[in-house]
Amino acid sequence: MIQVKELTMHYGPVVALDRISFEVRQGEVVGLLGPNGAGKSTTMKILTTYLYPTAGKAIVAGFDVTQEPLKVRKVTGYLPEVLPLYMDMEVKSYLEFVAQARGLSGARLKHRMELVVDICGLRPVFRKIIRELSKGYRQRTALAQALIHDPEVVILDEPTSGLDPHQILEIRHLIRELAKDKTVILSTHILQEVEATADRIVIINRGRIVGDGTIEQLRERAKDSERYLYTVSAEQNEVQRLVSGISGVKKVQYLGSEDGFSSFLVISKLGNPVWRELSELAKAQNWTLKELSEKPLTLEETFLTLTEKERPELELAGRRFAHA
Repeated sequence: MIQVKELTMHYGPVVALDRISFEVRQGEVVGLLGPNGAGKSTTMKILTTYLYPTAGKAIVAGFDVTQEPLKVRKVTGYLPEVLPLYMDMEVKSYLEFVAQARGLSGARLKHRMELVVDICGLRPVFRKIIRELSKGYRQRTALAQALIHDPEVVILDEPTSGLDPHQILEIRHLIRELAKDKTVILSTHILQEVEATADRIVIINRGRIVGDGTIEQLRERAKDSERYLYTVSAEQNEVQRLVSGISGVKKVQYLGSEDGFSSFLVISKLGNPVWRELSELAKAQNWTLKELSEKPLTLEETFLTLTEKERPELELAGRRFAHA
């Protein structure tokens, strides 16, 4: 549904996007994750034909964004980070205006209005002035304008920015509902957002893609050690001393104690599992073993690992360029 190939964007001497490539399949929710300034919004603006790329190609629903921009706009619904609202209009008037601008009229317009008002939960504020709405209802109104023409592809830039926890949950639910019959790509710098809503994650950092896959696939790529949660009935110092002596163990991190049990994060070299040695140590020391389990990377740890891996490569490339 969306194909991005070697997409590049320069703002003068600044490289905002550096030959990025990824795909989004039909019916998929893909999260574009990255820190502020990573290139997420630039990617969104190119996909929605707001910007013309320096090089590369982007195809949306079979249409080239540079060759067939009007066709791309017809099949795309866009919620930018800065909401495209006319604050002095009623919700009803605003949605009618957008629908007419999209070419809807008559029974089709009425049908789509009724549908998006219900989908986005706007019935209680349908006849209110937009400036009088809460941040959550403004966000819903902006989402409704993106859906009014029944697009095949929905592109959401920071869709939960500035919302309270209750409003965030509501928008997440709406996104999952959209995914039942539409392709959705959303950008965010909030890790919990992509974890809660996305089928797949594309991590972008400094204009380059550093990860593309499911959370589990990204964790596997970022994995640089074996990690175990180890909880035993023993004193902190004794456990740390004895576990540190196991061959291959790199680090023993104390996590805390409760009801006579001490918990540790044990990190060993990649490809050198030590769960058997940990189990045997507990038995030899007559410790009660409460828990011994693998401790996968959190999404935050995965993100930091992948983005930090990219930094040395960029610095090396910069030095090579400087000496060329």
